[in-house]
Formats: sequence, C-alpha cells, structure tokens
Amino acid sequence: MQTKGRLISRLLLDSYQTIMIEILRYSIPALIVLLAAWVVMHKLFKNEEQKRLWELKRLSQKEISPIRMRAYERLSLLLERTTPEHMLVDMNLGEMTILQVQQRLMQTLRQEYDHNLSQQIYVSDEVWNLITNAKEQMVAFVNSIAQQMPQGSSALDYAKVLITAYTSNGETANDKALQALKDEARSLL
Repeated sequence: MQTKGRLISRLLLDSYQTIMIEILRYSIPALIVLLAAWVVMHKLFKNEEQKRLWELKRLSQKEISPIRMRAYERLSLLLERTTPEHMLVDMNLGEMTILQVQQRLMQTLRQEYDHNLSQQIYVSDEVWNLITNAKEQMVAFVNSIAQQMPQGSSALDYAKVLITAYTSNGETANDKALQALKDEARSLL
C-alpha cells in the first residue's frame, strides 16, 4: 500500500513536472518575443517622437529666425545709436549747457535701451549682458566727462571731449557687444 501511495505521488510529481516544463517551454519563448516586441516598439515610438520634435523645431525656426534676426538688427542699431557721435548729431549744442547735453544724452541712452528691452529674449544671456554693460559704461563715461569739464566750458567743448575720449579709448564696451552680437547672428546663418 505504501508503494502504491508512493507510486501515485511519484506519478503526480512527474506529471506536475511535465506540465511545468511544457508551460515553461511555451512561456519562455513567448516572454522573449514579448520583450523583443516591447524593445522594438519602444525604439520606434522614441524615433517617432524625435522626428516630431525635430519637425516642430524646424517649423518654429522658420517663424522665429526672421524675428530673431530683426532683434539682432535692432540691437546692433541700439549699440550704434548710443555712441557719443551719433547721440550728439541732432543736438543744437550752441544753445545748450553741459548739464542739458548730459541730461539729453542720459535720456537718449535710457530711451534707446528701454525701447529695445524686449529683444533680450532673442539673444543669449552673454550678449544681453554685454549690451547692458555697454549701456552702463556709456552712462558712466558721459557722467565722468561732464564732471571733468572745467568751469565755464561750453556744450560744444563737452561734445568734442566726449567724442575724442570715446574714439581714443580703443575697443569700447559698445564695440565688444556689437562684435558678440554679430558673431551670434552669424552662427544662426
């Protein structure tokens, strides 16, 4: 009787092992196929996503590039317009005092800068910092020359000293900012 019980349990165990082996024989290849399909589908979806992002970027570049180039143009004009020789052109120096010229220069600098403030979103932080630095250095330069002028000097004398001192400074902050702006704009072309 014990032998019969052992035999039955042995048969059940063998049959259980056979069933498990059969299940594994079909399950393992199915899991491998499923994993391979998942890997292929994942790569396919990732490639499709990259294609969509690239296409979206390309389309947005078509729209943004002209706007960005106009920003570079406007900022280069800002840097050109905020040099002493350009700011002094329209002033009637014969009828003005040094203080009036100085105030008008400050007003021009502020207006030009404020008018182009929104352009900073189209240029790199480095270029925008150079432009801001150029404006601040010009403000300091205009004020410094005004303070150094001898008592009784005319606005015309002040203008001559401003232009002479500015052009003899070598590479100015405006020049550096303009060069960085040009380099960045060229990198987009």
